Amino acid sequence: MEDCIFCKIGKGQISSDIIYEDDKVVAFNDVNPQAPIHFLVIPKEHIESANNINNNNCHLISHIYIVIARLAKELEIAEDGYRIVNNCGEFGGQTVPHIHFHVLADRKFSWPPG
Repeated sequence: MEDCIFCKIGKGQISSDIIYEDDKVVAFNDVNPQAPIHFLVIPKEHIESANNINNNNCHLISHIYIVIARLAKELEIAEDGYRIVNNCGEFGGQTVPHIHFHVLADRKFSWPPG
């Protein structure tokens, strides 16, 4: 998608504070962090939201979770815990129409999230 900011980050057209990249995904620090550690993981392939996951792209979602687990260990947040957030649609709080997973850590979170 031409105007998608996350597609542009994935293609390297917009610079970002990238903490991990491979041929399928990019992870980068959030520009407006809500926790001491707050990064996003996105697929390079444009998938609008969780509503658009299907048999052809579901492997990307499992890969994202593998990358999150790897980064959690590398950043030493795995033991204390962290939160993974995926917002879907307007009422779910999704502001960029490209599926992305927020990973927040290094502080205690409450439930319900709000």
